[in-house]
Amino acid sequence: MNNRLGALLAAFLAISLFFVFKVPDFVSPRNLSLLMIDFAITATLAVGMLLVILPGHIDLSAGSGVGLIGGVSAVLMSNHGWHPAPAMFAGLGAALALWWAMGSLIVRQRIPAFIITLGGLLVFKGLFWLVIGSHTIPISVGGKPNLYSSLTTFYLPPLAGYALAAIIVAGMIVSTISGRTQRVAHGFPVDDGELTFLRLFIAAQMLILFVLVTNQFRGVPLPAVILGAVAFTVWLLTQHTPWGRHLYAIGGNEEAALVSGVPVERATIGAFTLMGAIVALTGLMQTAYGGASTTTIGELMELDAVAACVIGGTSLKGGRGSVLGVLFGALIMACLISGLTLMAVPPEIKYIARGAVLIAAVWMDVKLSR
Repeated sequence: MNNRLGALLAAFLAISLFFVFKVPDFVSPRNLSLLMIDFAITATLAVGMLLVILPGHIDLSAGSGVGLIGGVSAVLMSNHGWHPAPAMFAGLGAALALWWAMGSLIVRQRIPAFIITLGGLLVFKGLFWLVIGSHTIPISVGGKPNLYSSLTTFYLPPLAGYALAAIIVAGMIVSTISGRTQRVAHGFPVDDGELTFLRLFIAAQMLILFVLVTNQFRGVPLPAVILGAVAFTVWLLTQHTPWGRHLYAIGGNEEAALVSGVPVERATIGAFTLMGAIVALTGLMQTAYGGASTTTIGELMELDAVAACVIGGTSLKGGRGSVLGVLFGALIMACLISGLTLMAVPPEIKYIARGAVLIAAVWMDVKLSR
């Protein structure tokens, strides 16, 4: 995994340097801040996709769900006068119910996730267009900002950004020391102390640099904070809970996991249900970023999420993947799209580039797995 992350870091640096050379504005504070919003929205959905891929499934309905949930909340606000908070929670509740139902069908009826979620893609897309009437539904009533629109327009004040960075660095240090202590106590090998320090030092530098750059524009964007909370939660669940270990075990060998007493049905349905919550959150952010719910919201986002997972080293067969790898994969995709946009590359070339990166990532995954 360390070799894979090193390769991802090298790829990210190579892509970034290429665009810095071709388009100097790529590293401007404004573009980097907007890049972080795009990255945060895609990465949030990709982290959710990791949850359903780990047990060996996939969700092709995520993009349509992003549009549907954002559209439901927007219609409740604009057409029915709901307050943003209950409208957003209504969308969240709908997503939880829909993804719980899909997970139940997949597991209890033994129907392939590909078929169920492909059907969900079509059903949700149709429902989305019906809900918004194939019109543009604004989310700012009377042109005034609200809780919904602030999801992508709010920025942390500079001091709050530095305080948050300090808290995260402190948490990383405490977590690393605690993990090393526990591994030593149980007789497990640990990484060299100097190497561990170097990793923490580089991570802290990158985090502080991120805050410094974003503060030159408006501050740390709220979507980046939301992504951090989602990524930390999923990392905690997958790495430090029995449920997370169950997901890896199911993806590794479902029959062996079942014989070993792993609650396969409950763990998998739980993964899909949590995926629904993340789809809802992504849908709210994506709709807020666009300023309105339109028929194109969420289009092909499920493919970007899958691409981020595969590029980050997640096996589509299940049983292997990490939150950090997914974040790197999403960052590479976001940098690629942002750089091509600044170069004024036609949309068709963007699609070709994204597809080529995905194919290359799958090829690399197959080669490294042999």
